[in-house]
Amino acid sequence: MARPSEQTLDTLLRRYDDAGAPLSCEPVAEGLLNRGYQLATTRGRFFLKHYVAPDTADADTIARQHRVTLRLGAAGLPALPPVADAQGRTVAVLGGRCFALYPWVEGRHRNGAQLTAAQSRRLGALLGLVHTRLEQVQPLPAGKRHHASADPGQTYALIEELLSLARARRPPEAFDQLAEHRLLERRALLDVHAHRRPPDADEPVSGWVHGDFHPLNLIYHEDEPVAIVDWDRLGVAPRVEEAVRAAAIFFVQPAGALDLGKVRPYARAYRQAAGAAAEELAAAVHRVWWERLNDFWMLQWRYQQRDRRADPLFPAASALAVWWTREYEAVLSAFTE
Repeated sequence: MARPSEQTLDTLLRRYDDAGAPLSCEPVAEGLLNRGYQLATTRGRFFLKHYVAPDTADADTIARQHRVTLRLGAAGLPALPPVADAQGRTVAVLGGRCFALYPWVEGRHRNGAQLTAAQSRRLGALLGLVHTRLEQVQPLPAGKRHHASADPGQTYALIEELLSLARARRPPEAFDQLAEHRLLERRALLDVHAHRRPPDADEPVSGWVHGDFHPLNLIYHEDEPVAIVDWDRLGVAPRVEEAVRAAAIFFVQPAGALDLGKVRPYARAYRQAAGAAAEELAAAVHRVWWERLNDFWMLQWRYQQRDRRADPLFPAASALAVWWTREYEAVLSAFTE
């Protein structure tokens, strides 16, 4: 990952009253959408974020996200707000590129395997609180919202394209062989379950969501979460689906199963904090399961965009779709009872 130039850092830090002069700037390895750096200055340490993803690198959009995190922080949530410059701005545009400066937070990321059942419960309660506070600090935009479920016809066409690309690799790698196996497996599952396509989601399930709630966007200090970061995907979507989607990331095991013993307290706490009924969770479980059956974004990154950064996520994620189909009733029970 290329570091910002010394000139860029000097220009950036001069915007702030108390940021100091740059001493070092080291890339932070985690993250797929944008670039992050640990920036040491004569006044302390900061997190420097460089927005590069095309759909998140708009200055006005970033500023709106920053205003929301400020309101959430004032409402008592650990939503990390950016540092404002001398003019009160939180987005710096340099040479057409967008940057933001954040306080450095000491801590670490924790996945579901590192959480106890009690900590899993607190995680669900935290996400439920995020959803309720977002509703309070920011009104929904006008107009009805419609969220279509995946069309298996389009998925079949994508599978054929990805199969062709995976088979064309010479010499094939172990990943390519796994990709071919999973694509054929998924096509067979869709043949069996295509009739279970859920209806599109309409009102009143939509609300503001973080949009990317997973272990790399939550920082813990010891046993407590102290910062929710990367609000780039903040948007309006079915709220409870984010809770199911997050659980499928936090609690997936290497072989592709979910740790249902931790999903259960997580989901109970989320339902209570968000005021979500079990029926709403059941519908969300079905929609996210269907989404997973039809989703191949990691393979699209590898074969269509020639970007391998998501490759390590594929084995567990692809196995999860198969396991979830087989254990559908057990997963549904864990989220709703």
